[in-house]
Amino acid sequence: MRIETVPTTPIAGQKPGTSGLRKKTRVFMKRHYLENFVASIFAGIGGVRGRTLVLGGDGRYFAKEAAQVILRMMAAHGVARAIVGAGGLLSTPAASNLIRQRAADGGIILSASHNPGGPDADFGVKFNAANGGPAPESVTDAIFAATREIEEYRIVVAEDADLSAPGEHRLGDMVVEVVDPVADYADLMETLFDFDALRALIGGGFRVRFDAMHAVTGPYAREILENRLGAPEGTVVNGTPREDFGGGHPDPNPVWARELMDTMLAEDAPDFGAASDGDGDRNMILGRGVYVGPSDSLAVLTANAHLAPGYADGLAGAARSMPTSRAVDRVAAAKGIDCYETPTGWKFFGNLLDAGRVTICGEESAGTGSDHVREKDGLWAVLLWLNVLAVRERSVAEIMEEHWARYGRNWYSRHDYEGVDAESAEGLMRALRARLPDLPGETVAGRTVEAADEFSYHDPVDGSTSSGQGIRIVLGGGGRIVLRLSGTGTEGATLRVYLEDLQEEGPFGGDPQDALAGMIAAAEGLAGIREATGRDAPDVAT
Repeated sequence: MRIETVPTTPIAGQKPGTSGLRKKTRVFMKRHYLENFVASIFAGIGGVRGRTLVLGGDGRYFAKEAAQVILRMMAAHGVARAIVGAGGLLSTPAASNLIRQRAADGGIILSASHNPGGPDADFGVKFNAANGGPAPESVTDAIFAATREIEEYRIVVAEDADLSAPGEHRLGDMVVEVVDPVADYADLMETLFDFDALRALIGGGFRVRFDAMHAVTGPYAREILENRLGAPEGTVVNGTPREDFGGGHPDPNPVWARELMDTMLAEDAPDFGAASDGDGDRNMILGRGVYVGPSDSLAVLTANAHLAPGYADGLAGAARSMPTSRAVDRVAAAKGIDCYETPTGWKFFGNLLDAGRVTICGEESAGTGSDHVREKDGLWAVLLWLNVLAVRERSVAEIMEEHWARYGRNWYSRHDYEGVDAESAEGLMRALRARLPDLPGETVAGRTVEAADEFSYHDPVDGSTSSGQGIRIVLGGGGRIVLRLSGTGTEGATLRVYLEDLQEEGPFGGDPQDALAGMIAAAEGLAGIREATGRDAPDVAT
């Protein structure tokens, strides 16, 4: 085995965000860019000699080439065993499960999640720790520090490893173990849900449509829904992963999954519809004629999780990201369990899950999960919904109406202003931040401001503090506005405005944008969004 030591210099801007490092694909393809960051991961986690690491991703453009580079670097830096999904594929929740099942020392996931793929689109690399979850801030800080000090990296000079089918090979002294990317994950799902009840539901004529959006979840959904649960062939649509996601945007929301939305709103719609994103960790849930928002979905699943065998003993607690609606808080209070509010980013749930404080958690950005892995999990949410529907023998619409009748409805929407001039977006946040102490007591769009702050999180497990996590403004009558800048884009700034209002008495039908008209006006009055962004409306409203 010949190891080449390559001199290099630090490259600016390699600071991992909440989900690793995301940049344009062509940036990752530049000389030394990928190699510098991967070597910095190795340094930031204290070295990799003698360790076992998992590797896989969503199959987007450049993933195959990147996987080969990373394997050669792993071998050169002394990794003992690399466990890789066949074809380089592993959904993010499947990678988390594999890390945990195999007691690996961590894993590298090649994905930019719900961002588009292709040579002119996005790519990403993130490290998941030995618990299967995204690296905590202490580790990402160490990785970033290493990117600013790197002088060289090592790489084996060798032919590409054969990742086409399960089996073991050697790359120098390192074992490359290629595994079926689907099997272990599908087996885990069978331990959590009543597959017999799901087979009976589907066998009884209950129709399902799952849109994999030409992303990594296609093979997983086909194996579970069609092969193991007996759904008809064709239940899974857009099920073949493609490097550019078929030219689409693999974000499961009503805008980018329009084909599924149209199907589910038609007169002859299936009983249940769902979609997942690029790397399989997000979900969208629909019933015939009804869209279930992610915040409502989290609340419904928290209220009904005990109906699935894996959660029959009840929940230790629940957690949500701060911008997520407070619908789950109302369920947790009724069930007598704790509900934690964390910053955006799944890694913040990790300590709570590891400490046994929560069982279920979720984010408004279509991510829901539980303590079965340490990532959000799109297919898991779909299967839990199906388990609830099988036991309760109600339609999705009926379950939603019954839920709102019991807990009230937290009307909710997120408005995204994408590719905004970064300086303008920062200026908006600075100006609003300066006003926070004086806002309580003011009347805005007919509503009184009850509280206003910038969210800081004090981790109850390790005592760490994460500040500057978004601006919160609470208005009378259950209204709330949250503003934050997102870290998941690759150019410009994305301003996210989260709008919420509470309705305690029915009827509960209607368009959320109409129900939230007062909150939309209040947000504009408080922040001057039109002037700062130059937009008359958000690019995406979900």
